[in-house]
Amino acid sequence: MKTVTNVRGFTFWGTHTGIKSKRRDLGLIYSKVPASTACVFTRNIVKAEPIKLMMERNWPGKSQVVAVNAGNANACTGKQGREGAEAMVKAAAEAFQISEDMVVIASTGVIGRTFPTEKVVQGIKDSVKKVTDRRVAASLFANAILTTDTFPKEEYSEFDLDGVSVRMGGVAKGSGMIHPNMGTMLGFIVSDIAISPELLDKALKEITEATFNMITVDGDTSTNDMLAVLCNGMAGNKEITDANDEGYKLFYAQLHQICENLAKLIVSDGEGSTKFIEYKVTGAKTVEEARKCVRTISNSALVKTAMFGRDPNWGRIIAAAGRSGADFDPDKTNLWLKTKKKVALLENGQPIEKNLTQVKQMMRSTHIIIILDLQAGEAEATGWGSDFSYEYVRINAEYTT
Repeated sequence: MKTVTNVRGFTFWGTHTGIKSKRRDLGLIYSKVPASTACVFTRNIVKAEPIKLMMERNWPGKSQVVAVNAGNANACTGKQGREGAEAMVKAAAEAFQISEDMVVIASTGVIGRTFPTEKVVQGIKDSVKKVTDRRVAASLFANAILTTDTFPKEEYSEFDLDGVSVRMGGVAKGSGMIHPNMGTMLGFIVSDIAISPELLDKALKEITEATFNMITVDGDTSTNDMLAVLCNGMAGNKEITDANDEGYKLFYAQLHQICENLAKLIVSDGEGSTKFIEYKVTGAKTVEEARKCVRTISNSALVKTAMFGRDPNWGRIIAAAGRSGADFDPDKTNLWLKTKKKVALLENGQPIEKNLTQVKQMMRSTHIIIILDLQAGEAEATGWGSDFSYEYVRINAEYTT
């Protein structure tokens, strides 16, 4: 099985510093050469100190090291947290003998707790000589950035570009506080393709809107959301600088697939979730209206609880669509639920009550697809979400205690 460690020129590590009692809590990525880098960050106005520090940079640009700690979000930590974030950057720069502006940092964990600067800095220093491209390092890194996740999330792909094999891999974390409004909880994607930072930035922002920004677990946009993509050019292809280049289209498709797969893995690991639900809205006037509709439906607590309870109360879906901001005529809408079969719930605004018993049986499935046709235009969008269970309430009621 190939992992991010197969991407040329990148090495990884994950270690335990003591932030968490037992699990690994610090991850590192190192590129042997400066890599074109693009990032997207949370739009929550309450931002973690590493996010604020990174947003002061001029992205897109170049970077060479990524340092991530888990167990402490370094958010709402004031001056002490800012100094901790700066110390994290300085330690990584000194350890890898690069300039500070070549270091990307991120944090995840509990908000409002004093940042354990000394532990993080020492962990970076102790790990600098351990980064490796051995396969085990991919798992170590992926596990080191987890919080309430129940499993690490990794993706990998290869594709041919003008006779050159290009490799790409990604790692993400996320399980709760999932409602991205930029990128993801934390996500890091690396590739050995040569591409300009500006074009990489264009691709990342467009793809983010159609993938990570279309998932939800609980409707809470984190203070720490961040997605970074690093491309170091070590595949040896001619640098891609034009969006009309066929190579760009190939790269775009591969990046989109990795982002979508990682996004789906996050939803499938939603805190306390018992179902993975795909929402597809068709027949919208614009793509943005279709996306608004998907986001509103997928984030509805009433829809989520109905999915958990196997309650075929489809009126909650239509009601959510109606308050989404999408412009459509309710008397023309069609609604289906699909598992192995596809069953109509609404046709041209008219309810199909005879199907409710069958639909309730279908809702026992752990993978459900909801299709809403607005019949107002040609645009469409797809998103993914989880249900709300008793276990979700328990996990979050006891999160810090």
